[in-house]
Amino acid sequence: MARESKGPTQVICTGRSICTIIRQVGAQFSAARRQLCATAFGPRPVGMSDSADIPRPHRAAALIVAAGRGTRLGGGLPKQYRVLAGRPVITRSVEAFAAHPAIAQVVVVIHPEDAALFAQACVVPVTVVEGGATRDASVRAGLAAVAECDVVLIHDAARPLVSRAVIDGVLAALDDHDGAAPALPVTDALWRGGKVVEGVQDRAGLWRAQTPQGFRLDAIRAAHAAAPEGALDDVEVARAHGIEVAISAGDAANMKLTMPGDFERAERMLETGMDIRVGNGFDVHRFGPGDAVWLCGIPVPHTRGLQGHSDADVGLHTVTDAIYGALAEGDIGTHFPPSDPQWKGAASHIFLTHAVELAAARGYSVSNSDLTFLCERPKIGPVAGAMRARLAELLRVAADRVSVKATTTERLGFTGREEGIAAMATVTLVKR
Repeated sequence: MARESKGPTQVICTGRSICTIIRQVGAQFSAARRQLCATAFGPRPVGMSDSADIPRPHRAAALIVAAGRGTRLGGGLPKQYRVLAGRPVITRSVEAFAAHPAIAQVVVVIHPEDAALFAQACVVPVTVVEGGATRDASVRAGLAAVAECDVVLIHDAARPLVSRAVIDGVLAALDDHDGAAPALPVTDALWRGGKVVEGVQDRAGLWRAQTPQGFRLDAIRAAHAAAPEGALDDVEVARAHGIEVAISAGDAANMKLTMPGDFERAERMLETGMDIRVGNGFDVHRFGPGDAVWLCGIPVPHTRGLQGHSDADVGLHTVTDAIYGALAEGDIGTHFPPSDPQWKGAASHIFLTHAVELAAARGYSVSNSDLTFLCERPKIGPVAGAMRARLAELLRVAADRVSVKATTTERLGFTGREEGIAAMATVTLVKR
């Protein structure tokens, strides 16, 4: 009997209580600020990801199917929650899509018994839906939760090594087709038989299917509504409904974790394919009139404000410059010249988002960030947790990968005289 699926829940799965609330509010605030800045400040600067740079025919959603039990892998945790090279499989799958600038929404379909496991593994804001008794039912539940998107990419959580290039290929193919999916041509000889070879199979025109499989949202919803249970994948459902599916380039690394040996193979791929970069940032802003300072996207009450061409958020500026440094892409002034009036008073999360998207466009994601403020006042400790949560959201990582701390200079120098605030940061980028 199919399980009745509950409605979608918008969740942020890192931390509890106040940090969770801050991140939820921050996400809404960030979206509003992005829309305001796009209207007020005009086009994005050179280097910022946009539809001209990314195959994004429409607003796209990612639907990650993670309600299975993974019985072929053996006992213990479902495979999507097992650790792969230090991180849960599902974390890697979710982050691959959440970090992609063309993805407007990530929907994850989970088993109702896995809510606690998912809350521990999830590191970015997603829409969570309970799955059904079959994969088809789970996909239908996920499709129902997709909002305000034209296309959807349906992906197996057990494929954690999906690359930016594979996602881009599917999105590009959807320019001209209602469906698209990545695949690899079959290159091995094919046999028929049981214990002995009984014949051979021509491999011409045969492909090894992968995910994500992308479709126009309305078309795949209608296809699933009309399809019987038991389809092998969403391409089969789509074709049965008359949807033509284009084949885009797959990737040998985009393997599905099914058997015990698959984890060992995936770990070897991660070890041999790792590219690490480290960048440093430093910034200073002087105090001026005001009753609060913006630090890491959080307004902190103070007797004075910080002066600068933008909102003078010395924390976000420093982390942004660290990312640019790791990419050898100059600094904030390179991409957002202070001589350009459109950036006067701009919210600094715009700059950090640009740096993160620039890194993503080159295949890098943030591994961790360490930020230190140098100041006497305001006191950073009471608001450090809120700063970490907001910075983690902007960097698209878990809060436990973000450090925010402060030190005084023992009343020495301009920070000791409380003339301003300095900050320094180190950021690590990883490319796989």
